[in-house]
Amino acid sequence: MKTTQIAAQLYTCRDLLKTPADIAKTLHRIREVGYTAVQISGMGPIPEEELNTILDGEGLVCCATHEASDGILNSPEKVVERLQKLRCKYTAYPYPANVDLGSEASVDEMISKLDAAGAVLAAAGQVLCYHNHNHEFRKLGGKTVFERIFANTTHVQGEPDTYWVHFGGGDNVEWCERLAGRLPLLHLKDYMTTDENKPNYCEIGAGNLNFAKIIPAAEKSGCEWFIVEQDVCPGDPVDSLAQSFRYLTENLVS
Repeated sequence: MKTTQIAAQLYTCRDLLKTPADIAKTLHRIREVGYTAVQISGMGPIPEEELNTILDGEGLVCCATHEASDGILNSPEKVVERLQKLRCKYTAYPYPANVDLGSEASVDEMISKLDAAGAVLAAAGQVLCYHNHNHEFRKLGGKTVFERIFANTTHVQGEPDTYWVHFGGGDNVEWCERLAGRLPLLHLKDYMTTDENKPNYCEIGAGNLNFAKIIPAAEKSGCEWFIVEQDVCPGDPVDSLAQSFRYLTENLVS
């Protein structure tokens, strides 16, 4: 993993991204940390052209986005247009909204629509990925939902989230290996147990996940972007992103 492959998932800073002025200020701070790429998500309204101007001014690239679940499934052409405006190749389905993950019919319908949407993006030279939570690790018909998604699609690639894979009972290294050739994006998110004996998010290196094994496995499978995300931060989210960036660059960059 190279330093230039490490990106910041902007959902981490969603409370600092409400207005165009907020966005400009926060992206400047993220660039000062050392990140050269971001994933667009959790951001207030801003025209793509204005966002591009801010990104260009800071020396940042948009490596990927998250788009609304319904929009991906039902209006993939609009997703193509947005990605083209942002000069971005990758997006990810962020959450199985309105999908009953206990119903084979509901899951199969989602999978079919995902693959159809992925085909639309592929025709435009773009890639649709799937971002998981723990929900996808429930079993349905003898297989986890996550397994079913990749077994029954050809136009969907992976954006596994290391925290949620672990939380769901999956093995991150195994999933990086299983998605060889279908793993352009990886969400780096660490997992800890609090003093109250509850699982929680934390900065990379402050938790229990073995990134010294996860990252090489992802690299071997062709991962292009290692995207740092922290759903909840103890203080300023940019400070948490900075702590994670320092740990990665000091310990895991080759």
